[in-house]
Amino acid sequence: MAEIYESPDGGRTVYKREIGSSTRKLIKEDHSTVERIREDQLWSEIRHAASTNPTIQDALERVKIMYYLSNEYEKRYGRKT
Repeated sequence: MAEIYESPDGGRTVYKREIGSSTRKLIKEDHSTVERIREDQLWSEIRHAASTNPTIQDALERVKIMYYLSNEYEKRYGRKT
C-alpha cells in the first residue's frame, strides 16, 4: 500500500503512515532520509506536470530510454556506464 511521509517541523522529524491510516511511525532522523523524501516528492511533481506539458513529457521519455539502455549495458558487460 502507498505511504505518506509527513514532517511537522520542516524536515527535522519525519513520520510515515499508510494512506487512510492515522497510525504513523517515526522515521530515523537523518539527512539522507529527508533528502530521499524531498526527491520522491519532486519526481512526483515532475510526473504530474508531464501529464499536461509536452516538453517535460518528452524529457521524461528520454530519461527512461537512458535508464533502460544503461541497465542493459550493465547486464551485458557487468559494469556501469
